[in-house]
Amino acid sequence: MDIKTLTASLSVSEQIVAADVQAIKDAGFRAIICNRPDGEGADQPTFEEIATAAKAAGLEAAYLPIVSGKVTDEDAAAFAKTLTELPGPVLAYCRTGTRSATLWSLAQADQRSVADILAATKAAGYDMGGVVRRIVNGGKTPTDTGDASYEVVIVGAGAGGIAAAASLKARKPGLEIAIIDPADIHYYQPGWTMVGGGIFEPEQTSRTMGSLIPKGVHWIKSAVAAFEPQNNAVILDGCRVVKYKRMIVSPGLKLDWNRVEGLVETLGQNGVTSNYRYDLAPYTWKLVQGMKAGRAIFTQPPMPIKCAGAPQKAMYLSGDAWFRRGVLKDVDIQFNNAGGVLFGVKDYVPALMEYIKKYDATLNFFHNLVAVDGHAKKAWFDVSKPDTPVERVEMEFDMMHVCPPQTAPDFIRVSPLADAAGWIDVDQATLRHKTYDNIWSLGDVMNAPNAKTAAAARMQAPVVAENLLADMRGGSPVAQYNGYGSCPLTVERGKIVLAEFGYGGSMLPSFPKAIIDGTKPSRAAWFLKEKMLPPIYWQGMLKGREWMAKPEKIVAK
Repeated sequence: MDIKTLTASLSVSEQIVAADVQAIKDAGFRAIICNRPDGEGADQPTFEEIATAAKAAGLEAAYLPIVSGKVTDEDAAAFAKTLTELPGPVLAYCRTGTRSATLWSLAQADQRSVADILAATKAAGYDMGGVVRRIVNGGKTPTDTGDASYEVVIVGAGAGGIAAAASLKARKPGLEIAIIDPADIHYYQPGWTMVGGGIFEPEQTSRTMGSLIPKGVHWIKSAVAAFEPQNNAVILDGCRVVKYKRMIVSPGLKLDWNRVEGLVETLGQNGVTSNYRYDLAPYTWKLVQGMKAGRAIFTQPPMPIKCAGAPQKAMYLSGDAWFRRGVLKDVDIQFNNAGGVLFGVKDYVPALMEYIKKYDATLNFFHNLVAVDGHAKKAWFDVSKPDTPVERVEMEFDMMHVCPPQTAPDFIRVSPLADAAGWIDVDQATLRHKTYDNIWSLGDVMNAPNAKTAAAARMQAPVVAENLLADMRGGSPVAQYNGYGSCPLTVERGKIVLAEFGYGGSMLPSFPKAIIDGTKPSRAAWFLKEKMLPPIYWQGMLKGREWMAKPEKIVAK
């Protein structure tokens, strides 16, 4: 007997026998539902046998037989009604547990999110892909699929999605492309560090989505609920279905603010801020300007995160502002990093350490933020040093800049496209999905071991475009991604350490050392970040002009 928990009140299992009933009672269950018709298998006990054993053990039992593969809307409604009538927790069973899990999924469709339902059933080992449209449709069988169909569907209109659409259109103007995204505003997120440092105004980092979708690309202004890759279909909220011949998935990642206890309630007040949100980056600068003395904590969660240098960029620019105002000697800077190194590519660490010394910052490695009390100005960190028991420590603060924990979006994590960790599972060179060969992915959502930066997406978009079009021609992939990512580390106002690297931490500089030596702070790199990269983003990357992003060809062996 293998019992799988779906919720605190319902578990499901494979076929049980009368001898299992006492163990079910001992496990705390108070009722049993049989979802398997009598006589389905030769070795199957009848419901009457199970019910008799249940009664003897003091359990209630209900019979709701479902023919395999034929769960009707009425069956789901009856299951929901039965659950309300029985004392919980309840164990429902059939031959494998799948029918019981399906009934629960459909019964819960109007009460829980699609992602929550798929996450619960996936964790229990059940694939609800066959009924996902019904779940999206509130548990009811859709009466009208309303299919729209495109040659290429792109999920996500962030940096990666729009760049991929623009790169495809530049190569094949007549290609019919639809891009799916519910957002009205597109953000240049690399600019938020500069907003938090008082260099950019927030308005410089945003444009209307409609102004950026490439000409001739259909914009479907909706959220994706689920994927049916076996049917080449995307299911939208409201159960609309969009079909594709090829798909690119690039919805970014999820900032999981709720994973830190008390954080959501205090963000934007009580000295707690983050440059990871458009509306909070100005508050960072306000706090920096107003601080004359006290403790400033800067946090970094476990990897992966987008722009791994951003947490320390905020620290450097804040320290520089306090240095220039002459108050740095009265500010205690603490950098609390869940990881064990300051920066993942060792070549850049010496230059960064010079600024750690300049700002007299304390590096606290293996410190992961788990809770905050804004009113009390206290934060708690789990300290997980190697070969040492986890210790929870309390720290007081006057200002705290938080980088939130980050995961793949919920609808990605529970989809057939995801790996075990929840990220889109791609070949790291071609960016093609490892299972579904008409799907590609780029940007923060996929699992290639590169830094999650806008610069990475800028390089990935042409690779995806080249390989998708090669597939349309019936050929093999022609372009490969070398893991390039860039992190312009703003160590002081006017100087940047320009980290550029690829897979395995290999150095991939874009400029000769005589122009920019990335391992040393330079004004040239600052000029690049402040004056050149924004127009390269808006007028180049998002327009299909692949400046400094020529795809690397795959060399035949």
